[in-house]
Amino acid sequence: MTLYGGIEGGGTKFVCAIGNEHGDLLETTRFSTTTPEETLAQALAFFQPHAGALASVGIGSFGPVDLNPHSPTFGYVTTTPKPGWAWADVAGPIRAGLGVPVGFELDVNIAAMGEHRWGAARGLDTFIYLTIGTGIGGGVMAEGKLLHGAMHPEMGHILLAHDRAADPFAGACPFHGDCFEGLAAGPALEKRWGQKGASLPEGHPAWALEAHYVALGLVSFICTLAPQRIIIGGGVMQQPQLFPMVREKVTQLLNGYLQISYLKDMDTYIVPPALGGEAGVKGALALAFSVAPDRP
Repeated sequence: MTLYGGIEGGGTKFVCAIGNEHGDLLETTRFSTTTPEETLAQALAFFQPHAGALASVGIGSFGPVDLNPHSPTFGYVTTTPKPGWAWADVAGPIRAGLGVPVGFELDVNIAAMGEHRWGAARGLDTFIYLTIGTGIGGGVMAEGKLLHGAMHPEMGHILLAHDRAADPFAGACPFHGDCFEGLAAGPALEKRWGQKGASLPEGHPAWALEAHYVALGLVSFICTLAPQRIIIGGGVMQQPQLFPMVREKVTQLLNGYLQISYLKDMDTYIVPPALGGEAGVKGALALAFSVAPDRP
């Protein structure tokens, strides 16, 4: 049986999987993201017993990352604030250790690939996959292809309208302070309110403010990219009250300006991932398919 490898490399944990041409996960493992050397060694140890059957491996990494195949640092994490990981080569050690083709992408881009092939974006050609958790990142598929320019989009670092009278919090981003991520990611919630978002009750004012910032970000993306659907994952969005609040706020902010059929039903326009927590690692398999000698 031909097998494919997938790696979802997050800033907190790595998920590695062996799968088949149907996207079935046959074996998986999870471990904490520590140093690059230790973390990538654990990934290689997981795949090496299957090396003879592996056709390819797809890697989705936390970013920023270098996706230019002509760059000397292709496959690297670049200017991340995560200690020890700035300018770490991720793809190279996996390629050298397994001797198979390796695809490399941003973690949210592979989640978008997974949802496009098997999940909430099936049948669409232009959509956004956004994750709101430890950080905020977004992958864009436009006309059936992942959007790459000079690099991948950095959707978590757009600047939002910030009313400091209503919200005096300065922001948590070490680069920009009160960008989207600095105002609405998990660490921002914890720093603003003094406790993790998961421990805040449903009626806490944190959630109305969170919905406001998420909606501001989404409206900017809707107006610039005109996606057919927005899929939002990540730990912060596990709060069941957030999706209805975000949908309502987006509708208010758009104020009837865009008469687009997709926007008529916000319940099907702004949605959670259909693949749940497997979107990333299944997307890594989809990426592996794309670089395999015989694409399934």
